[in-house]
Order: sequence, then C-alpha cells, then structure tokens
Amino acid sequence: MSNEPNTNNPGEDPQDQFQEMLRRLMGGAAPEGFDVQEFAKASGLPNDPQVLANMFQQVQAMLSSTSDGPVNWKLAHDTARNVAAQSSDPTPSSVQQREVDQVLRLADMWLNKVTDLPEPNIIGKAWSRAEWVEATMPTWRRLTEPVANSIAKALTDAMTQNLPEELTMQGLGGMMGGAGSMLQNMGGAIFAMQLGQAIGSLSTEVVGSTEIGVPLADLEMSLLPANVAAFGEGLEIPAEDVRIYLGVREAAHARLFTSVPWLRGYVLGAIEDYARGIHIDVSRIQDLAQDVDPSNPESLQAALQEGVFMPERTPAQQAALDKLETALALIEGWVDEVTTEALEGVLSTAPALRETVRRRRATGGPAEHAFSSLVGLELRPRRLREAAALWAALKEERGMEGRDAVWKHPDLIPTTEDLNDPQGFGARRQLAEASDAEVDDAIEKLLSGGFDKPADGSSKEPSDKTGDEPVDGSDDGPAGEDGKPGA
Repeated sequence: MSNEPNTNNPGEDPQDQFQEMLRRLMGGAAPEGFDVQEFAKASGLPNDPQVLANMFQQVQAMLSSTSDGPVNWKLAHDTARNVAAQSSDPTPSSVQQREVDQVLRLADMWLNKVTDLPEPNIIGKAWSRAEWVEATMPTWRRLTEPVANSIAKALTDAMTQNLPEELTMQGLGGMMGGAGSMLQNMGGAIFAMQLGQAIGSLSTEVVGSTEIGVPLADLEMSLLPANVAAFGEGLEIPAEDVRIYLGVREAAHARLFTSVPWLRGYVLGAIEDYARGIHIDVSRIQDLAQDVDPSNPESLQAALQEGVFMPERTPAQQAALDKLETALALIEGWVDEVTTEALEGVLSTAPALRETVRRRRATGGPAEHAFSSLVGLELRPRRLREAAALWAALKEERGMEGRDAVWKHPDLIPTTEDLNDPQGFGARRQLAEASDAEVDDAIEKLLSGGFDKPADGSSKEPSDKTGDEPVDGSDDGPAGEDGKPGA
C-alpha cells in the first residue's frame, strides 16, 4: 500500500486533512467566526499542500499514540526500531550464532587465567540491531526519563507561551484546553522521536551489549555480527581476529558486572543522580520555539542535535558526573588490562586492536555525540589509559587477587586523585588500610574491656577511707575545747 497522500479526492486533500485535524484538536468544532486557514496562517504554516501533507504525516505519527507521562516512550521505541532497520539488519544466521558462542566460550577460558573473578553463567548470543534495541530499551528509559520529562515539559511550556497573538484574537480562549493537551503531546513526542533516533543510531555502532561501559542489558553477553564486521572494515586485520578481540572484551565486561553485584547499581545510580539535578535552559527552549521553521521539520531535529537542549550543570551534577566518569574509566581500564593479558601470546593483532578500541572509546562515534547533545551526558571513559596503568601497577604490587579484590566494595575503588597518580595508589591504600586496622584494634580492645586495665597490668584497690577524715588527708588529733586542733 502506498504511503503517498491521496490528492485526487478533494475530501482527502492534505490541507483539508490538516484543517480537520486542527478542528478535532480544538474539541471537534470551531467557534463561530473561526477560520482554520487564518489559524494556519497565523501559526506560520505554509500554503503548499505537499508540505502540509508531509507535516501532517509527522504530526499524525507523534499524536497517534497516547502516553501515561510527559514522554511518549512507545514512540521512542518505535523510532529506534525504524532507525535500526533503515540499513540491512538481518537476524544472525545459525553460523553467526555458533561463531559468537565459540568466541565467547574461548574468551572465558582465557580470562580464567588472568583474573580472580569467577566465570559468569551466561550463554553468549548473537544479536541483530533490533534485538539490541529491545534488550536495552528498559535501561535507556530508566536513565533518560528524568531529563526527558524535564525537557518535554519545558518544550511544551515554551510552545504554549509562544502562540501568536492572532490565535487569541480568533476566539480560542475557551478552546485552549484541547490545544494545551495537543502541545503537551507534541512536546513529549518531539523529544521521544529524537531519543529514539539517537538510540537507533547507537544500535548501528555498538558491537556488544556493554561496549559503552554501561550494563544496558542485565545478565547478557552478546555481539552484533553486522557491527563487528563494520568495525573491522579498513583495519587490514583478519575478521576472525577482530571477532576474537571484541569477544574477549565483551566477556570481560560481563564477568565484571556479574561478579561485582554492586557495580551496575553504582553506575546507573550515578547517571540517575546527574539526571535528577537537571536544569533546563528555558531561554534556549524559547528561542527554539520561535526560530524553528514549521515548514521544515528537519530544522527541529538539527537544532536538537546541536545541543539546543543542553542543560546547565549544577555543582551536584558535576560531582555526579565526576563520579560516573571515574567509574567508567575504572571499568574500561580493567577490561582493557585483562583483555591484553588474556590475549598475550594468543592473538598477534591484539596490540593494534587495543589501540583502535582505545581511540574509539575516547572520541565516541556520531551516535554517541548525538545522544550527549540530546541529554547533556557523555558516556565515555575520558581517562581510560590512566585507569589501565593503575590496574597494571596494582597487579605488580599485589598480584592478580590483590588487584581484583579492590572490586569487593565501592569504598575500595580508586578515586579521581588515584587516576592522577596511578603509581602512588598502592602506598595510599596501604596507609588507609593501616589506619583502618588501628581503628579495628581499638574497637576490639574497647569491647573486650581492655581500656579498663592499666597499661602495666596492675590493679588498684578501692579506697576504704570514710568521709569522716579530713579532706586534705591531715591527722592533727582531736580538737581542743576552743575548737582549735589539739597540741
């Protein structure tokens, strides 16, 4: 069935369709004297029927489904799936499934020799881009919902405040209830479409379920064969080597997140802390509502991608962002280090692939840039090299078990200061551990009553003197008749 609008029937003319849509949005019937064409003209809408038809299709897509909240998440999901399917996205074949499974099994075997963390009980999978979208969408919603709600509301408010004066002169005062509902749907739908666009674009770039350092799909270990193949293009490295290297990285990520139960919540919590403190630059929203050309829907998309909605960071947000960037660097640094150790003497192309991945993670791809512009958050480990050096130094000082023991509790993990001086982390940690040991000894001594005994081990008997004796301890004999002490 064709998607082109039918312009042969006057009743199906694009302009008639648009006018009918406006009537429905205004409550089903226009007030006396209301002219829909004048309404469109006052709103800056074009007279070109084909342009109106294109606009109508986009608006219809935005408003066709309802949402319980400010953001239309179904629309975000559908948009992401559509973007993922724009290029070839076949379901992985049985051969690809077997190749991925074998690579991830080998990866676990090699990693067993270089890390003390246990092997995860996870079956490796080969995913299409659409399957990646489906598996990660719940986490994307969790991470972006606070900022999405704020931006959708700000956009709706700006659109409402910037309605032309001519509309009020058309007698719309009693009909703004319906128009307000329309604008609310529009604000949430616009952001949902952009978010879906960013997630769908990411699905064409990521090579696994954990590539961006965030566990988007809980308890999963997967590779995307189509993206793995695209990653290797132009590298002059055998495709099998590329698959092996990326498979070991994916397996290392999965092992870390499954073996360290607090880590996933720690990372996602840092993102949520950042998002909860979001502050929208309302003036930029208003500028967007005034300047975007309604006859060119792509202008809105371009404005969003340029960071028109970039939020202003508060000190609390900056602290959350520093925490997140440090955590991502530590995760990526550990994965980088154990992957290198696991493939030493096994894969001759590993050093070249390591450098390629490092550069890719440091700079990010186009989709990552679009996502960061949309929500004001970059999910990139800026200090990957420093973190890898820190993990290498820890292993040299403490061995494999001592290095991996740092993941036992969030209070033990290195800080930003430690990334500044990776070689000094061990010495600082020893001082902290010595201090903790002294505190533990003092607590144990207190609980056992050790502080009640003198240091020399002697004990003092309580005094049996009574209150009848002089306070100063003197013994001058009985008093005389005059009350003076006797001679």
